[in-house]
Amino acid sequence: MKVTILIVYGLVLLIIGVLSALKIKSPSDYFVGGKRNGVFQISGSLLASILGGSAILGSVNLAIHQMWAAAWYLLAASAGLWILFPLVRKVSQYGKFTLTDMLGRFYGNTARKSASVIIPLAWTGIVAAQIIAAAKILFSLFALPYTDGVIISSAVFIIYTLIGGQISILKTDFIQAIIILAGIICSAIFLSFTAGTHTSPIAESFPFNSGFQATDLLILFLTFSTTFVVGPDIYSRVFCARDERTARRSIAVVAGILIPFAFGLTYLGVFAVDNLSTEQLSHSVVLVDLIAQFLPEWVLGLMAAALLSAVLSSADTTLLTASMMVSELFHEDIDNRRSLNTTRLFIVLIGMASMLIALQITSIIGTLLLALAFYSGAFIVPIIAALANLKVNKSLSIVAMLGGGLMALSGKILVSNYHNSWANWMIVGAFVLNFVILRIPERRKSN
Repeated sequence: MKVTILIVYGLVLLIIGVLSALKIKSPSDYFVGGKRNGVFQISGSLLASILGGSAILGSVNLAIHQMWAAAWYLLAASAGLWILFPLVRKVSQYGKFTLTDMLGRFYGNTARKSASVIIPLAWTGIVAAQIIAAAKILFSLFALPYTDGVIISSAVFIIYTLIGGQISILKTDFIQAIIILAGIICSAIFLSFTAGTHTSPIAESFPFNSGFQATDLLILFLTFSTTFVVGPDIYSRVFCARDERTARRSIAVVAGILIPFAFGLTYLGVFAVDNLSTEQLSHSVVLVDLIAQFLPEWVLGLMAAALLSAVLSSADTTLLTASMMVSELFHEDIDNRRSLNTTRLFIVLIGMASMLIALQITSIIGTLLLALAFYSGAFIVPIIAALANLKVNKSLSIVAMLGGGLMALSGKILVSNYHNSWANWMIVGAFVLNFVILRIPERRKSN
């Protein structure tokens, strides 16, 4: 049954991708879907992109250590979208295709080119996290060796993104969002009626517990929530909307859906803690083991499609967005055929680089959070300062970005790899450093 569901799912995606490619008449169609997309398309694509395989599998795995406090992972995403809501007007006003283009309008061409290198480097890690998730899903479902799963997943991500661009992504993301929601909801409902031991009350481990404390929440908001306020993939959805009102409504819809979904997904992880063996809980794809043990095969098939949908929807959006930003290094205005070809070339190159990372690193959440730590430390403060019309030293913007990004990344590495909890304050300090550098008064030119 699960194989049949996946075959049908794969054929549908292939048909949509080919048909979408036939509708590409201009670079704008490929980059932003022609800017003619309504609330359903934008909401579905935004939701599917946020609920990537790394987010779903990572949330369930976090619950093993943090119990109900793991819900903060997606609650933090929702909070970021609510903060973005009132800023949509300015984002729509200043941006056209990418966040780096918008940065260039505020800080100049040098800052735009620097960001066109730095952001894709971070986003390559996020694509790698989706490849890792896909490979682990394929291993758990079909016993496919991890290396083979990485290669196959990478090839699918690259080819699918290459063929249809934003048109195919927006069309399939809506379908994928429905599949993701249906898979998680069905799994949670079925588990609630099983004979297994039912979960501990929320109040015992939420909002904080020994595995997740107030400092952890602060770091999560700084390095994760903020990427939904000024994230390249989030902004790409704003640029795809037919107008500002559509973008705002879509953001509100997704922010609202994420709140109950955060607790529903965490429920699956907490249920696993109470009902799976210690050996099973040590597996990287606990969610698949949980569903395989307690639920009917058709639900497992639905969940398999949901997980692969989640991975694909995040990977294709991130891969296309990163490639568009690199293309801006060579073409200041990417609305032309030459830039379209350049973007397609970098889809292949960034996809292959992500594949190499996935072959070396197998931690889903670890890879994701390292990439986001660098990005947030580098770009959150400069972009918010620009949107808020703060007076900044534009000549030092690159120094602020690199200083903040490297300091945040160093702190995250020390926390993740060496368990130095004091390094969390390095991450906080990265934002302060970034802001202080930007606020250094500019020297007045002498006559």
